[in-house]
Amino acid sequence: MTTPRDLLIVALDRESSRPLERGDLSLALAGAEVIDLLGAGAVTLDGERIVPGYRPALADDLLEQAASALARQTPYETVEDWLWRRGRGLSGVYLAALEAEGQLTRERRRWVPFGAGRVGLADSADRRRAVGRWSGQDPVLAALAAAVGVLDQRTEDSPGVADDAVATVLAAVDDAVRHLEFERQRRAIDEAAFDNVWRGDGG
Repeated sequence: MTTPRDLLIVALDRESSRPLERGDLSLALAGAEVIDLLGAGAVTLDGERIVPGYRPALADDLLEQAASALARQTPYETVEDWLWRRGRGLSGVYLAALEAEGQLTRERRRWVPFGAGRVGLADSADRRRAVGRWSGQDPVLAALAAAVGVLDQRTEDSPGVADDAVATVLAAVDDAVRHLEFERQRRAIDEAAFDNVWRGDGG
């Protein structure tokens, strides 16, 4: 299992503090991929730029796809640019992968946020691993989940992220999610104003 997969399982399995959005989750999944690539030694960060390294064998197909998608010419891509490019539709890709692997089960009465349809999580070793990582208050998983609105039980004594490169990625995820929420609010205001104009004309 990988951090993106663990994040998706936790997002499906836990209560959220706000409606989970596909866009938010996609950005966080893209950030989780960078974090796992950092851990595998496949990339390093030069400031905020993702510098590809050697290509280690990656057991996860989606993480392998992420490594293949890296910009390999200078100037290298910033973490922010990666989140927006790689993150486009990424939640749907991971959902489809989990379903193909039998990690998801279709249910008639379960509602899953961010429009994923009526699916439930199968009882699997991968799910138990993700839940165990979550219960152990893994700081990276907790930070990514918090960014997309999944409720956690972290306290001031909860462990933080010590790795500067990982912290840079997490900060970029937070910024991108906030920017996306700002854009949603702006569009909602614009649409409301447009509706008011039409109602006024109709009056």
